[in-house]
Amino acid sequence: QVQVVESGGGLVQAGGSLRLSCAASRSNFIGVMGWYRQALGKQRELVATITSGGSTNYADSVKGRFTISRDNAKNIVYLQMNSLKPEDTAVYYCSVSRWGSSYWGQGTQVTVSS
Repeated sequence: QVQVVESGGGLVQAGGSLRLSCAASRSNFIGVMGWYRQALGKQRELVATITSGGSTNYADSVKGRFTISRDNAKNIVYLQMNSLKPEDTAVYYCSVSRWGSSYWGQGTQVTVSS
């Protein structure tokens, strides 16, 4: 079992920045780490993922504004969010894969005011 804990959400004005962090409890064999989001009344969607080797993947809607990174030694993944827009408002969830299973955090709310 892997415990996943997110932090760093909050309220920010449009054009502002936030950094989300996610820590995984297990220290070995962590695979892909990623961020997903779910806005009110919508399905959960991919935001960004990063492999243990550093390869990244982004949703088109966040390319050029968000940056995902990870610290493999600490099993922490970050999401730097710049130029935030009201449509980025959602609950952001961290996902961690280990031995073919995915583990999710409880989510952290990001609200962008116009």
